[in-house]
Amino acid sequence: MAKEMNRPAGNGGVTSGVVIAGHFNEPDTYMTRRPDGMEDWLITYTLGGTGYYITSGTKSLCRAGDIALLKSGTPHQYGTEKGERWHFVWAHFSSRMLETGLLPDKELIVHRVESDSVRKRIYRAFKRVISDFGERGPYWHELSENALREILLLLAKRMSGPTDPRIEEALRLLSENMRDSVRIDVLARAVGLSPSRLSHLFKETTGHSIVETLNRMRIRQAALLLRHTDRNASEVAQDVGFGNYNHFLNQFRKQFGVNPSTFQRRGYGTERE
Repeated sequence: MAKEMNRPAGNGGVTSGVVIAGHFNEPDTYMTRRPDGMEDWLITYTLGGTGYYITSGTKSLCRAGDIALLKSGTPHQYGTEKGERWHFVWAHFSSRMLETGLLPDKELIVHRVESDSVRKRIYRAFKRVISDFGERGPYWHELSENALREILLLLAKRMSGPTDPRIEEALRLLSENMRDSVRIDVLARAVGLSPSRLSHLFKETTGHSIVETLNRMRIRQAALLLRHTDRNASEVAQDVGFGNYNHFLNQFRKQFGVNPSTFQRRGYGTERE
């Protein structure tokens, strides 16, 4: 397997976005040192084993589930920890990828992703980056850049307010099964908590109960359907999982201050909390 180069390869004349990407599984002889840093940023996601970064004299280890983000211009060394292998995916990219300004301005970030579903999502996105970069088909650069931006946004989201991975998983399950009736015992079993512990931790983390959160999800979805489709309020209530229309009306007024028909007719926004 070819080693990562000290200076990344060119990308066919493209001067922004993804520069180079790959998938390595390296023994403890693997090491890269750049005393002057580099022009682009580096992001790695560890799948197994242990790697390390050294910046400003500080050593940071990377294990399975860790995302590391190295800022451009940072003198550094990284490689496989002694006695280990380092299995990881990586990409170099230009500063244009950080145009949203969502990531902190630090030399190195090493962030552990605890949620299994988020880990899988990040790995799938990395595989798309690497596949599109390698294929170089039509719009390859835009496709790989979009997948990498997804990874960076997921990292920024988690850095802005870390969430207990069990609550993160509960929120994902509620969103994916929005139309279904919530059963807290089933949800609790899925995330490995007792119903009482889940209810307490969920409210402590999100500020709302599980049922309140599900209703808020449904109402936000209903508002979007009212705003962007021709479906009436009764149809939308069914679409998002409300079996009782009066309950839907009460929840809608509680969140938006008007009934669904008025909302649809007057074209209110959909971001009110």
